[in-house]
Amino acid sequence: MAPYHIRKYQESDRPRVLDLFYKGMAEHAPTTFRHLLKLPQTLVLLLGGPLALFLVSGSWLLALVAGLTLLAALRFLAQYPWTQYVSNCLRTDMRDISKSYLSEPGSCFWVAECEGQVVGTVGALPAGEPTLRKEQLELLHLSVAWEHRGQGIAKALVRTVLQFARDQGYSEVVLGTSMLQYSALALYQRLGFRKTGQCFPSVINRLTAILIFHLTYRLPSAQVSQAPGQRQDL
Repeated sequence: MAPYHIRKYQESDRPRVLDLFYKGMAEHAPTTFRHLLKLPQTLVLLLGGPLALFLVSGSWLLALVAGLTLLAALRFLAQYPWTQYVSNCLRTDMRDISKSYLSEPGSCFWVAECEGQVVGTVGALPAGEPTLRKEQLELLHLSVAWEHRGQGIAKALVRTVLQFARDQGYSEVVLGTSMLQYSALALYQRLGFRKTGQCFPSVINRLTAILIFHLTYRLPSAQVSQAPGQRQDL
């Protein structure tokens, strides 16, 4: 038996859900910082800037301060897209989780619970404008507490969304994830999601060279053709 169970969100879960959300986003800042340090333009800036300042001023101390200031600016830049994402979500869907996800039959929010504590989350909302015929369900806010990873919780949460989408009559499940979320990207692809596009959704993404991948899972009922007797598992 799994050491956790998945259930629908309740209002009493909100503090823990938001805590997981904050921590999950904060985890990406160090990865982003390392990514920025590897960019050619960053190396030119970090090496060339202080060196040029030294050649002009003749002061190694001034050059050192300039280098440290640039590193601090890069660290802020690495945190910025994630803090902005959190801020935006708290103004929109995460402001009132019950209203956003549980007030309509075609959406939902789940938590994974272990020993009475919420250790994982995932949500699902119709993608784009509502239509008469359900097309795409968007998977959102997949997160698992660090100490509970490696137990299959994330996989179970994604499969919960896929099953919900099939039960609700959706054709596809879609999501967006950054190129730096390596483990999440690998999980989605193992479960059958396929890359269908990529973009820089904002100026900050373009400046930091962080692509956002768009992934799609076509539900079995939406397959154009399937061999007789062929079985497709979620």
